[in-house]
Amino acid sequence: MGVRTLDLVNPGQVDILHFEKDAGKAPLYDRPLKIEIWYPAVIPAGKEERVVYESAMPGTPAPDMPKTFRIPGKALRDAAPASGERFPLVIVSHGYPGSRTFLTYLTENLASKGYVVAAIDHTDSVFGQQAALISTLLNRAADQWFTIDALQARGLQAGDFLNSVLDASRVAIVGYSMGGYGALASAGAGYSKQGAPARAVPGGYFDAWTAGNVKFEARKRDNLKAMVAIAPWGAQPPHNSWDAQGLAGIRIPSLFIVGDQDDVSGYQQGVRKAFEGAVNSERRMLVYENARHNVGGNPPPGEAMGSFAARAFFDEPVWRKDRIAAINQHFVTAFLDLYLKGDNTRRAYLDLPVKSTEGSTVWKGFQPRWALGLEMYRYAAGELLVK
Repeated sequence: MGVRTLDLVNPGQVDILHFEKDAGKAPLYDRPLKIEIWYPAVIPAGKEERVVYESAMPGTPAPDMPKTFRIPGKALRDAAPASGERFPLVIVSHGYPGSRTFLTYLTENLASKGYVVAAIDHTDSVFGQQAALISTLLNRAADQWFTIDALQARGLQAGDFLNSVLDASRVAIVGYSMGGYGALASAGAGYSKQGAPARAVPGGYFDAWTAGNVKFEARKRDNLKAMVAIAPWGAQPPHNSWDAQGLAGIRIPSLFIVGDQDDVSGYQQGVRKAFEGAVNSERRMLVYENARHNVGGNPPPGEAMGSFAARAFFDEPVWRKDRIAAINQHFVTAFLDLYLKGDNTRRAYLDLPVKSTEGSTVWKGFQPRWALGLEMYRYAAGELLVK
């Protein structure tokens, strides 16, 4: 597959970080977004699919630690796109903070299976360039929607490399943590007017993202067919970003992934509450028993292993991250193949008993005994009964 870096600009956005209290308004600015995009490609003879991504180290690295780390990848930089077939688009949205390369185990894997995958560097939310949370609260879903529209427009331009490979009529969003906060809104969950994000953003600029607002309803994308929310932030108290009306606005299929000991987004009163509240979505929830919040990103890089604070941004206390990565690849692929490609054979990998019980039920795709520690919940649209 190929990989390229794009620089997009969303013009005329609200610069909430420079809100003028006396005037009661914020200036406008052209919001930059850097995108890493993977796609099916032609690999010339003698060339290898090899690439190295570089990212700033999260947190405040100790003086003896490197300020950046490298992520080896399997893709050919600027390779010619494949021809003869167009592929669905998957938007990937990182946490706060994070980076466009934070989920490369998933982005590369999906592209190798016939998807165009675009991961966003969310301005003000990137490692080493983190700004106040208020910008992320306001801009996260807007960044996702703008990226869909911008890539769709490029795919229609003769001569653009996306013109030969992108089918923007079939789109999904995968969001981790704060990316999941945006993904739920992008999927139709208008925020609560009484929630903490709505109260935090001054000047009325958040109103257009709240449930029932006509501007929010008008923004919904008909080409958005599915949503994956990995440990999505915001449903938990005291934030309460969505109420019942807002969550009911999700009408596309959804897959939630969470650890039942999530200490950032919360489980019972956080992610599970959002999952159960999305009553109009055909939805599933994969639960890692005894996992905390770090069920979305890459395994820890070698450069982070010398600092527990840095390693703790990536790793899990109970689960091996390589196993989490493989399980996420498995279920996200099956989910997107079903809802973006219409491959009904994938249902057998998703429509599972809540638990795999040795000797009676074995999850399809898993060896006997190897689904231990996992739960899968399934709700039909309009139902609250676990199948």
